[in-house]
Order: sequence, then C-alpha cells, then structure tokens
Amino acid sequence: MKLLIPVTAGCEASVKRQLKALGYGDCPAADGRIQAEGDFSDVARLNVFLRSGERVLIELGRFPARTFDELFEGVFSLPWEEFLSPRSHILMDGKSYKSALAAVKAAGGVAKKAVLKRLGEKLGVQTFSEEGERAVVGVSLLNDTASLTLDTSGDGLHKRGYRVRTYDAPLRETVAAAMVESSYFRRGKPFADLFCGSGTIPIEAALYALNIAPCAGRDFDFTRWKCAPEGALKEAREEAEDVRFRGEIPPLFAGDVSVRAIEIASFHAARAGVAGSIRFSCADMRAFTSEERYGVIVSNPPYGERVGRGEDLFALYRGFAQTFRRLPDWSCYFLSSYPEAERAFGRCEKKRPLYNARLACTFYSYPGKPPKGPQ
Repeated sequence: MKLLIPVTAGCEASVKRQLKALGYGDCPAADGRIQAEGDFSDVARLNVFLRSGERVLIELGRFPARTFDELFEGVFSLPWEEFLSPRSHILMDGKSYKSALAAVKAAGGVAKKAVLKRLGEKLGVQTFSEEGERAVVGVSLLNDTASLTLDTSGDGLHKRGYRVRTYDAPLRETVAAAMVESSYFRRGKPFADLFCGSGTIPIEAALYALNIAPCAGRDFDFTRWKCAPEGALKEAREEAEDVRFRGEIPPLFAGDVSVRAIEIASFHAARAGVAGSIRFSCADMRAFTSEERYGVIVSNPPYGERVGRGEDLFALYRGFAQTFRRLPDWSCYFLSSYPEAERAFGRCEKKRPLYNARLACTFYSYPGKPPKGPQ
C-alpha cells in the first residue's frame, strides 16, 4: 500500500530521518506529506514509532477531478469494500487548493455517496448503520487532482496520552519531538529546557533518549477494520518493548518560574513513564548554570502571550542569551514567534520556519562546539 504521513510545516526533514532510521529508506516528500510503502505491519509500526508525523494515511487512489462527475466516478472505482463494512462509521475530511472543486463540504458529500454506492453494489447491501468502526475518508484536491485516503491513526499522533492537564500556550508533542531530534541532543548528553511549561519538550527528550516509542500505549482506528490482520499492533508493541534503552541516563533538567507548571510537568512525566529521567526545578532561567560540557538547551520561551510585550519580553530573551553564553560549549535551540527574538538573543546563522499549531514560528539554532572524538 502507498502510505502518506502528513507533517507540520518545518518538520519534514525530521520525519524523513525517523523513517530512514526505521528502515524505510529515503522517503520522498510532497504537499506536506511524506510517502512510504508497506502493509498493515508497517501501518502499525509507523503509528507506534513515529515521533513527529501527524498521522498515517493509506492512499487508495489519485485521479483528475475537475468536476463532481469526475470525482464521483473516480471515488466509485476504488476498492472500498476491501477496507469498510456496512457498519463503518464513515467521516469525511477534505481540503481544496487551486482546484475547480473549491467547495470542500460539497466534494465530501459527493465522495461519500460514491463510497456508499460502491459498498452497496460490492457487498450486496442497501442500508448502512454506521454504528461500527470509525473510518475517516480524506478527499484532498490539489491542482484539480484528487487524492483519496483512509486515516489509520484516528486521533492525531501528537496525542501520546500523557498530557491530560492544561497549561498556557501548549506545544504540540510532535513538534517538540522534531525540535529535540533536530538538535545535537543524544543519549548521555546534558540537556536543559529552561521554559518547560507543561513538560512536553523534556518528556519528548527523555522518550527519545530512552528510545521509547511515543505511541506504544495507545490505540488506533485501523485495528477495528475488517481488513487489518490480528496481531499487527501487538507485534509493533513487542518490537517497541525490545528496542527501548534500559540503562540509566543523566537526568535531564527542566525548569520554569511557575510552581503550577512544574507540578503539571512532573505529573505528565510520571504518566509518560520518564519521571525518573527528568529533574524538575521551579527556577528563573537566569539562574541556570552547569559544569557539564557539550550540553543542549531546547526550549519554547514565551512569545508574548504570558509575558508582556515590548521591553519585558525583549529583556527576557536578553537574559536567556546571557544564560546561554555562560555555557560556552553548549548548544541552544528554541522556537518563537516573537519578531524581536533574534535581535534580543543574538544573530542566528541557522533558522527555519516551523509551525506551532497554526502559529507561524521560527526555529532558531545556535550550535556549540562538538565534542572531540566519537559521538
């Protein structure tokens, strides 16, 4: 099957590296999706192991669709009976860009009629209860070409299951994982998040260092489909258990000035099973220091929502930069939408756009000296 992995803009390179590490080679990217091939065993593995992919989709077909008739015929020609049943709870998800069929809701309605007609004819049924397993059918229209997909994940892969308490300005888990994976941080290196909030970055860093598959503990929609082989998810979970690192790692530091944030972050770390790998501290980031060398800071400092704009926010970034410069061999990476971030922190030679939810941000990289010898 052709598998598509939607990714947040700016995370494409990170997801491609993750896929290569999982044995899928150099997977191409197009239109915000990474392409791979595989069967349901691969569907299970990707859902369990991917740290920064948003979902795993099966592409059933791609065809020109300039009119509703073309869309209907194209959808009707696809083998829906191999995946769905008369009880399937079919939900439509769509988008359109630079296409004649710009009315997404209408296109979804036409597509669903075609799916039901195909199921009726191939399965010999006339009624559909839609009281059974969920199946999200995607209709993506780009340049008058339709891509029809089935969402195997269900809930987005950022929903690991550990973050259940709310805190201001949360960072999506998949984006935090991409930030960590894109940094110099590797198992055994000193690590610090000086604005940890609800704990997403240090938790994702701990999962990464311990090689814990981020979604091994949750379920996915495809497991309830009639076509999914029994045991695919069980095998992926067993693999995840086999490859996790069981040794000790130096504790990762996570600090925040808010007592409530530290309480929430500690609670989330315990739910994720990494509480013993993170040292939480209620502290101002200006007070952070370390005698360790070649450490890595990965943070998501305030953009202006929690701290007043203007001089207060500029001073915060200046203070952040001063803390970093007291650690001459460390590297620093942070995400921010604050327009004056670079002017306050210092010139950045490596940066790239990265979205946090729908907020356009920049991922700033300040790499330090690499350690001597093998890393």
